[in-house]
Amino acid sequence: MLVISACGKQQAGMPAGFAPQVTVVTLKQQAVSLTRELPGRTSAYLISEVRPQVSGIVKRRLFTEGAYVKAGQSLYEIDDALYQAQYQSAQAALQKAQATLKVAQLAAERSNEILKIGAISKQENDNAQAALGQAKADVAAAEAAVTSSKVNLAYAHITSPISGRIGGSSVTSGALVTANQSTASPPSLNSIQCM
Repeated sequence: MLVISACGKQQAGMPAGFAPQVTVVTLKQQAVSLTRELPGRTSAYLISEVRPQVSGIVKRRLFTEGAYVKAGQSLYEIDDALYQAQYQSAQAALQKAQATLKVAQLAAERSNEILKIGAISKQENDNAQAALGQAKADVAAAEAAVTSSKVNLAYAHITSPISGRIGGSSVTSGALVTANQSTASPPSLNSIQCM
């Protein structure tokens, strides 16, 4: 009874005939982006120290410290005059060895023909064949020297081994760097980190 009788009474503080205002919202489906900023630390998953493979004076630095560099991008130029001269000398030695090989081939062929008619001894023919073999070996050695000097010449242009953010340079133009330098003075030209 008490509950029913309470329904008939007006609530205190509300005037008679007053209808409360109600806001109506129609719900609809839509995408909502939720963004949260959280503190954190990152660690590079790949780090590469850039070290010289040949000795020489650094002519130029070709990057901006702290910039993003791509794999294969030129980073430093080392004075390559010595390595260029060594490469040209190796090429000249190869040409000389190839000319000697040509002469030895002709002499070996003639020696074989003359041996057939008995105009030279077997020993002289063997000497001609041995000279041909030695000339072939000299050409192979000269080709290897050209390849080696070409590699050293290419090492005078230091490129980035990986893509990533490059750190501060530990050398400036005019600095002397040495091939396969130890961890002392300086440990590396630079380091690159991939995040």
